Amino acid sequence: MKNLKPFLLAFAAATLLTSCNESDTNPIQSSPEAKLHNKATHEGCSYIDQNWGSSAYISSTIVNQSETNFIKDQNNKIAGVFSISTVPLYFAKGSGTANAISYGAGYIIFGEQLYNMALSQAGRIACAMVQAHEVGHQLQYKYNLPTRRESTARASELEADGFAGYYIKKPNGYNATWTQAAPAYNFAGSIGDYNTTSPGHHGTPAQRRSAFRLGYLLGGYNLSVRDFDYNFFYYYDNYVLPGSLRKDLAKPKDIRSDIHEFILSKVDELRKISTGEISKEEFEKL
Repeated sequence: MKNLKPFLLAFAAATLLTSCNESDTNPIQSSPEAKLHNKATHEGCSYIDQNWGSSAYISSTIVNQSETNFIKDQNNKIAGVFSISTVPLYFAKGSGTANAISYGAGYIIFGEQLYNMALSQAGRIACAMVQAHEVGHQLQYKYNLPTRRESTARASELEADGFAGYYIKKPNGYNATWTQAAPAYNFAGSIGDYNTTSPGHHGTPAQRRSAFRLGYLLGGYNLSVRDFDYNFFYYYDNYVLPGSLRKDLAKPKDIRSDIHEFILSKVDELRKISTGEISKEEFEKL
C-alpha cells in the first residue's frame, strides 16, 4: 500500500488536502463500512473513510449550485490543461470536512468546510488551486511521478503545488495574475511543516511557496506532464533548494533554451523564497 500523501493546508488540528492509497473504496460503491444516513437530512448512502468526520457524508453539491458548477467547471479545465480525462469529483458535507483528498483509486473528494474556508478567506481562486493540487496527485498516480524520490512526502507535495501554480497561470486554465494567485496560495499552503524526518513531511512553508512560484513561472510555456516533472525538479534540485545552487551546469538538451534562460533569470528570486529571505508578505508583491 502506498503511504498517505496529506497536503498540509492546516489550521490547528485539521489536516487538509490529502491523497490516499489505491486500495481505498470508491465512495459511491457499497461497502461493509458504508454509513447509511436518513434521506430526510442527507442524500443517501455514502462512504467516508478515516480521513473524514464520523458524521460526514457524500453529496452531489457543495455550498450551493453556483459553487458546485464553478468547481466542476474548474475540474474540467484542469483536466484539459493537463490533457487527461476529467477526474471524478465528489463532495463531502457535514462536520469533519475541512479536507480535500485525492485517492489513488482515481477520484477526489472535496470537503465543504474546507471549501467555505478557502472561499471566505481567499476567494474562488483558492478553491481552484486546491482542486488543481489534488488533480496534481492524480497526475502522479497516472504517470508514476514524481521522478524525484524522497523518504518523505515532500517531493510529491511540492510537485503538486507546482502543478497547481502551472494551472493557475495558464491562459486556458485559471489565467490569473500573480497579484491574484499569491494571496490564494498563501492561504492554501504557506504553513508547511518543519518535521523534516517525518514520512508526512511536506516541505517548509518557504519551500512550498517557492514550488508554487516555480510552477506558476513554468505556466508561461506548454509542457506535457512528464516534461513539467523533468523541468520542475531540474530547477528545484539544482537551483532552488538551499545549498544546491550550481553555476557550472550546462543546459540539458531536453530543456528548451527559452525556458532555461527565463527560469535562470528568476533563480535568485526562487532561492530567496525557498530560504525565507522573501517573506510571505513580500511573496505576494513579486
